[in-house]
Amino acid sequence: MIQIMKVIPSKFLLLFCVIIQTCIPQISAKEFVSLFNGKDLSGWKTDGNWVVQKNGSLVIDPLPTQKGWKRFDDYLISEKKYGDFILEMEYKYPPKGNSGLFFRIGDPKNPVGSGIEIQILDCSGKKEDDMTHHDHGGIIKFKKPSRNMSKKPGQWNQLIVYCEGHYIRVGLNGIEVQNTYLDSEPDEGLPSGRLNNRPMRGHLGLQDHGVPHRIVFRNLRILEL
Repeated sequence: MIQIMKVIPSKFLLLFCVIIQTCIPQISAKEFVSLFNGKDLSGWKTDGNWVVQKNGSLVIDPLPTQKGWKRFDDYLISEKKYGDFILEMEYKYPPKGNSGLFFRIGDPKNPVGSGIEIQILDCSGKKEDDMTHHDHGGIIKFKKPSRNMSKKPGQWNQLIVYCEGHYIRVGLNGIEVQNTYLDSEPDEGLPSGRLNNRPMRGHLGLQDHGVPHRIVFRNLRILEL
């Protein structure tokens, strides 16, 4: 069951407050709802091996056959569709861990082709000049992050996504790494073009890349605009 948040934890990102004040000052943070109840996968669908740990975290528990860097079909897809929103979540990855947050997925059977992805990837130690759209905080096939804000493997990362129309802001560990429009030009060398042809409303999704990409998620919440 989706639960209405009563208070904002003190650990909430400062960037969250900035987004609330600058973009939607009339909205109370009490209106956030939890996307994950910490007990089961109510509100989500998957054919994969997503499990809820005893501590209330959500984890990818890939099969032994899922080895190496590969995109598997075992996405975790929200039953509900969302259009404009602010989403906040926490996650930690192992060394070289890889996943992704999808939103506005039009076709749950094709999240990559019908949705928008924010990359989740262990980029700790990578030079910022070498970052691409496929690195942590990047919008896949569109924009690289402005900073490398990746924490070390095993530490909790905090991600905020603000999505209103074609306007997207992404905060990672307290720093804004994306501030762009989906109808703007993609990074140089990317052939896919703009992302303003994607649905304006769709499902949320989390990605499974298999072993050794066992990602742990917690505190998923959303505010619909």
